[in-house]
Amino acid sequence: MLVCCRGVARESRCLRQPHYRLPESRPAESSLPCLILQIPTSRRGGSAMGPFFLLRSRLSPVLLACLCSSCALAPRPALPELTGQPVTELPGSFAATAASGNHEPLEWWRAFNDPVLDEVVGSVLESNFDMAESVARVQQARVRARLTEAAVLPVVRAGAGADSFDVPINAGIGAQLGELGLDEAFGGADGGFTWPERIGLTTYSLYADFAYELDFWGRVRHASLAAGADLRASESDAHAARIGVLTETITAYFDIVDSRRQIAIAAEMVSTLEEREHLAETRYDRGLTDSLDLYRVRQDLRDTQARLPQLDAGLAAAEARLAVLLGGYREDVAELLPDSLSPEQIADPVPAGVPADLLVQRPDVRTAGLRLEAAAHDIEARRAELMPSLSLSGSVGLQTTDIGGLFNVQQWFGNLVSNLLAPVFDGDRLADNVALAHARFNELAAAYGRTVVTAVNEVESALAGLRSENLRHALLSARREEARESLALRSQRYQSGVGGYADFLDALRTRLTVESALSDSARSLALARLAVHRALGGSWTRPQTAPAPLMATSDPEE
Repeated sequence: MLVCCRGVARESRCLRQPHYRLPESRPAESSLPCLILQIPTSRRGGSAMGPFFLLRSRLSPVLLACLCSSCALAPRPALPELTGQPVTELPGSFAATAASGNHEPLEWWRAFNDPVLDEVVGSVLESNFDMAESVARVQQARVRARLTEAAVLPVVRAGAGADSFDVPINAGIGAQLGELGLDEAFGGADGGFTWPERIGLTTYSLYADFAYELDFWGRVRHASLAAGADLRASESDAHAARIGVLTETITAYFDIVDSRRQIAIAAEMVSTLEEREHLAETRYDRGLTDSLDLYRVRQDLRDTQARLPQLDAGLAAAEARLAVLLGGYREDVAELLPDSLSPEQIADPVPAGVPADLLVQRPDVRTAGLRLEAAAHDIEARRAELMPSLSLSGSVGLQTTDIGGLFNVQQWFGNLVSNLLAPVFDGDRLADNVALAHARFNELAAAYGRTVVTAVNEVESALAGLRSENLRHALLSARREEARESLALRSQRYQSGVGGYADFLDALRTRLTVESALSDSARSLALARLAVHRALGGSWTRPQTAPAPLMATSDPEE
């Protein structure tokens, strides 16, 4: 039997390694002949045959022949063949990259040189509920993997029992002896022997039951490997959740920074426009200007005043988002964030590496690949269900009528039952399960191709966005310097009596407008850098201590 099964394993790659090509036609293994063989044996006493008497019984050659014939019936599986070409060849480099070198994502936000941001990120990593959920999902996947792997091992249960009976002599076997006249043969009443009125016996036993299914066709092994791939996919999902949480945290932080700056600029703008309105009213009262100039200033003032409630609402929303990420409330955000927030601006480009790095760096790409690997193993597990299955069960132990005899090895007993079952007719349920696994594999293959293509294009888009925001920020920075110089000139002219106060206020208003645009550009630049790092993936935080998976992630015999 062992030689036969190993021979099949050497010839059939599906029993030893994963593959990804689908068969060209529906499998016809469901037409295998049905064979159900139950061979109970029981042996009592100290015979040298022992509890494994079954393996040397006369029925063993029949069992061996059936197993060998079922080995010969195993089909030579075709390697998987996808119905399409989901993944095209990756480009050699990113078109929009402006820096060479490998991506270095580890704690990349520290480049902003903002200790408050570092503290916020650290607090979120410790208390975020989404990350706690992802960790719990990984734990569930780990347990499911262990449960699947446990099916490879036999089930053994130990037990102890006492069986007692007490029946009248005129019932049961005693009555049958009387009907046959055998009581006289045993020395009935005429022979001087008196039968008791009742018969009783107590039997004590210590035993171990076991059950085991031999995994000849690799069904349990491929199911275990599929569960291992699902476990690693769950770990990649947790990695993606961590990146998503950090992305939301950094976004909320820069939204708060920009909202505070915008509120301060808008308040200063309102003060400037109020002075400008008072000056326009004075000039109008003196007849030095018409009402149009006064109405224009008042309109600008009301627009700016109306913008303040929107900015306050935006700040409250950003703080609420950060509070949720921290697992707390807005009071916690107020305690964590000081009044002054000043992250530095970074204009350096981000090294993006090559597109092929995304297959390893991006957790969503890894997850899609691992789901595809699990689907391939699931195909093999479903194909193995088409083949005969052999299961063994039995028990071995000690049995005696004297409780002291439970420690006498001569009182051993044992029995073994084997079942060989092959499908004959099931309405094509097993074959349809294989077809369903094939369709699932093709679905995941297409999803994997889409994920890879999306990842490459997201990096291209993020790199282009970062380059555009760098240019915009540089232009606005130059515009701010010009506005500052213009304001200084207007201030000097007003102080020397050459220029008017209205010109000075207009210059101040222009500078504030540019400051507002520059603050928005600084936020957009930070989020553009964030988008590049998110698109590139990688490990943003240092690896944390976590229990290693308790099951093999690959076939130990490969």
